[in-house]
Amino acid sequence: MKPTISIIDYQAGNLRSVQKALEKCGANAVISADPETIINSDAVVFPGQGACDTSMNNLKNTGLDNVVKTIIELGTPFLGVCLGLQLLLDHSDEGNEPCLGVIGGKVVSLPISGKIPHMGWNEVKVISNHPVFAGMPENGHYYFVHSYVAVPEDHKLIAATTSYGIEFCSAVAFKNVVAVQFHPEKSGELGLQLYKNFVNFVDELRRI
Repeated sequence: MKPTISIIDYQAGNLRSVQKALEKCGANAVISADPETIINSDAVVFPGQGACDTSMNNLKNTGLDNVVKTIIELGTPFLGVCLGLQLLLDHSDEGNEPCLGVIGGKVVSLPISGKIPHMGWNEVKVISNHPVFAGMPENGHYYFVHSYVAVPEDHKLIAATTSYGIEFCSAVAFKNVVAVQFHPEKSGELGLQLYKNFVNFVDELRRI
């Protein structure tokens, strides 16, 4: 039976393309803002394109902020994408609203020495052995669209880095949580491989 993966709908956009990618990789992908549906899923994807304050207000107004924290605490496989990585930290220089605080640290703007936003393909140096990165090239190229980057306090959580004016954290990984700054659904075969690895990770945990 296919694993059911909920894609959290908090009005942050880019949901359908994530759904199509997960379906192609063998998952039953459901876009949902219903807390019960999300909590009862085999796994959760937390995507996003948008601004910090607007997104955090949407999460809080629907109670989805607590849902995200709960599923992570329960050990449910969790994948954050782009803003879905940044909102896991304590706060962002992009806005005034506190973020989710799942990961200690802050989100800062990229230096203006380069064109902002950072948009297009760039190299991702994978330094993690988390199962979601299994078989992935150490220096693959993925698609980015962002102006801010996550700075975790615990550097051991950093799973990959990318250079654009500065070397920044382009992925984190720990236990049941993986989050990436780039967009796998826009990153061709490598992006699909990452989603496939996530689906496999979910399947393996279901068998335990």
